Amino acid sequence: MAHWKALATAAAVVLLAGTGAARAAEPEQCKTVHFSDVGWSCVTATTSIAMTLLEGLGYEPKASVLSVPVTFESLANRDLDAFLGLWLPTQQSMIQPYFDDGRIDNVTANLEGAKYTLAVPQYVMDAGVKTFADLDAHRDKFDGKIYGIEPGNDGNQIIQDMIDKDAFGLGDWEVVESSEQGMLSQVSRATKRDNWIVFLGWEPHPMNRAHDMAYLDGGDDYFGPNFGGATVYTLAPSGYAEQCPNVGAMLNKLVFSLDVENQIMGYMLDDGMDPQAAAVQLMKDRPDLIEQWVSGVSTFDGGDGLAAVKAHLGM
Repeated sequence: MAHWKALATAAAVVLLAGTGAARAAEPEQCKTVHFSDVGWSCVTATTSIAMTLLEGLGYEPKASVLSVPVTFESLANRDLDAFLGLWLPTQQSMIQPYFDDGRIDNVTANLEGAKYTLAVPQYVMDAGVKTFADLDAHRDKFDGKIYGIEPGNDGNQIIQDMIDKDAFGLGDWEVVESSEQGMLSQVSRATKRDNWIVFLGWEPHPMNRAHDMAYLDGGDDYFGPNFGGATVYTLAPSGYAEQCPNVGAMLNKLVFSLDVENQIMGYMLDDGMDPQAAAVQLMKDRPDLIEQWVSGVSTFDGGDGLAAVKAHLGM
């Protein structure tokens, strides 16, 4: 990781030295941009977009698969440079201490209109399970299990909090932790047999197209209103966007929509593309997005960023 005081000084020097229309080159310490990918398809997708753009701009991006708690601690310790997956309000209690002590910056909102709460197959809702309060009356059919994702995830913690407090009569239930793909495999197995299952669901995600599913009402006190309605934010270590201003400018411009994220995740999960190939396909299909994301952003050495990214994509 960079020595940040020296980095900030160097950034100021090169920016003052820059002339002409092109942005000045950034300090060498900014060339490697280290992301966290917590293993959710949505974060993998957006991180792949960011990395593809940065490669085209002459940077050397890399990603590490980390849990959410390790991600926050690594950002605070400056072992990471960016994370595109802070979901608020569900992760508020986890991130707030880092905001309070000023070690992590909230760079920008990169997605609005997301949702994150418990879900069931539509046939389960049709049978009468419409709210969190309806679950326990059918405990036997659910085998007393709520399926979550990876250990340490905030959604799992919310479920465990409900169990610990015996909210909705769930005190004798258990949360099953695995991974996003593990959970969705369990959902697929259950729905093929018309078995009952309750699980963490969210949008954007192709699960909303792959499964005839419905979100449970009544969980506002735990997941928040509007079915866990969420805004997703980009995080960076304190001061990073100023110390690496060109990367910072791109991170600020990297804003998505539900439609865009569903599209790229469809390439990944439905068409079997690896994340980098899916990112390239998305931008070839939607060249307007490239202009949105890198307009006014230069290459690492100060050149025309838009032209460089298009050349990198073979456009």
